[in-house]
Amino acid sequence: MSQSNNTHLERVKEAIHNSPKLSDKDKSASVKMVEEWAVEDKAMALLSEQLLEISAEIRPLLAELGLL
Repeated sequence: MSQSNNTHLERVKEAIHNSPKLSDKDKSASVKMVEEWAVEDKAMALLSEQLLEISAEIRPLLAELGLL
């Protein structure tokens, strides 16, 4: 994950923690969900890179799926 993405992730987590409208339980669940999405996003980027190393023919398919 890039430094920029890490910064944005930290800002989102901070905003969740500072939200007066969320309970502590909701804050914890929200942060956990955001962290899971970040891990999934990183995994999809890695998978896309690996697939492109196998064949450049995959690029249009990945682009159609919104992964590029």
